[in-house]
Amino acid sequence: MSKRHEPNSIKIEESVKLALEEDIGIGDITGELIDPLQTQSAILFCREESILCGSKWFEASFKIIDPNANIFWNKEEGALIESNTEVATIEGNSKCMVASERTGLNFLQMMSGIAYKTYCYQKELKGSNTKLLDTRKTLPGLRYEQKYSVVIGGGQNHRMGLYDAALVKENHIASSGSIKKAVEALRNNEVKIIEVEVENLNELQEAIDSGADIAMLDNFKQTDLVTAAEIAVNKIKLEVSGNINSDHLSFIKELDIDYISSGDLTKNISATDYSLIFKPID
Repeated sequence: MSKRHEPNSIKIEESVKLALEEDIGIGDITGELIDPLQTQSAILFCREESILCGSKWFEASFKIIDPNANIFWNKEEGALIESNTEVATIEGNSKCMVASERTGLNFLQMMSGIAYKTYCYQKELKGSNTKLLDTRKTLPGLRYEQKYSVVIGGGQNHRMGLYDAALVKENHIASSGSIKKAVEALRNNEVKIIEVEVENLNELQEAIDSGADIAMLDNFKQTDLVTAAEIAVNKIKLEVSGNINSDHLSFIKELDIDYISSGDLTKNISATDYSLIFKPID
């Protein structure tokens, strides 16, 4: 996905319908107290600095239940939001809005939180050529949403799943017999780009000798990262991974590292604080 990637409307509808069904079930018991013909407006409020992400999912949460609902955005997808900002206004059927509220906020809070964390990581890497990647450490059923959020925050997707890139990990090596044998098997299957996870400098050299394209340096000590960067020049691209968080970025950005991948972006989520405030009816 590129930062200007238009989200897949079919995927959005599928995810939102599933979330609405999970929340509403056979019906909103408390919502029965509201006149089914009543209309109302509400303000979407963001209480902390963040990146707006997930607006299409938020809209779908309301429009699937009330096709006549209208959402007027004051900010665009991907915009940096200051704290205490009115982000949007919603107009629609009161009963439907109450039923949609939690689902819409859940998507918006999660996705904005991921986008903002990615944005903060990117600020730490400013001035370097190192690309920030996500991982497959995502919430089941929400990978598309989470990886989309990383892109909106300024990062890049590593791979969507097992089907779109080859990454030889520890257990693949154990099952194949060696890094060399694993790489050879993939080349025989006409795999063009092969990445190998390595745990020490000896394995890095094996990956280079095998003809792998990228070496993922898993949980390397800082001294070994420096040595690895020297060994790899003009031989193999390097990706640093393994318990990467914002504390590591200032050191890594000074090395000649091609990629940093971090599960922290999608695994340790701090949801953005949004509220939906209904305007009282006359």
